[in-house]
Amino acid sequence: MTDTIDTTLLLDTVVGAGDGALVELPAGATLRIVDLHGNQAVDTLLYDAHDVDNRYSAFDTVREQGAVYLTTGSRLLSTRLDELAVISDDTCGRHDTIGGACAQESNVIRYGEQTRHQHACRQTFLRYGAPAGIGQRQLGHNINFFMNVPVQPDGALTFDDGLSAPGKHVEIRASRDLLVLISNCPQLNNPCNGWDPTPVRLIGRWA
Repeated sequence: MTDTIDTTLLLDTVVGAGDGALVELPAGATLRIVDLHGNQAVDTLLYDAHDVDNRYSAFDTVREQGAVYLTTGSRLLSTRLDELAVISDDTCGRHDTIGGACAQESNVIRYGEQTRHQHACRQTFLRYGAPAGIGQRQLGHNINFFMNVPVQPDGALTFDDGLSAPGKHVEIRASRDLLVLISNCPQLNNPCNGWDPTPVRLIGRWA
C-alpha cells in the first residue's frame, strides 16, 4: 500500500501565444507551467499577494543561491529577501532570470524601428497586473522559464535556442500567498520562442 496525497485543483488553463495571466496562489499551493509545444519562453513575475511592492528580485535570488540559472530547489526571493516560492519540480533543467522581458523600446534598439508595433511582454504584464495594482513601478527583472540565455566568459548574454521540448514542465511551490504574473512571450525576433510563439498550460494545485 502506498501513501497518497489528496490535492485540490485550483486552476487548469491554457495561455495562448502572446497572452498572459494573473494567478492567485495560496501559500503551500503549486503552479505547474507546461511547455506544450517546446521552446516557448514564459516570462514570470512573483508578488506577495498582500503587498505587491514586495516582489521578486532576480539580483537577490542569484546572489543568495550563488548560481545564475534556476532549477529544482532554487529559492525565489523578494527585494526584502523573503522567500516567495521554491522551484519544486523541473524537467527542463535550467531557466533564465537575467535576460529580462521584451518591450517595444528594447525591440527597436535590438531589432530595428520596424519592430515598434510588435506586442511585447511588458505590455502584457501591465495589462494583467493592473487589477492587482501592479503598474510600471512594480515591474522588475523577471524569470524567463524555459528560456536559454547563456552567459559568455566576458559577461555578455546571448539568446539561444531553448533547452525545452514538448511536455516539459517547471513547478513552483508558494512559500506565502502569491500573485504570479505571466506573459507567454510573443517575441518573434530571436530564437527564445523558436521564432514561433506557442501556447502553454498552467496547472495549479493545493496539497
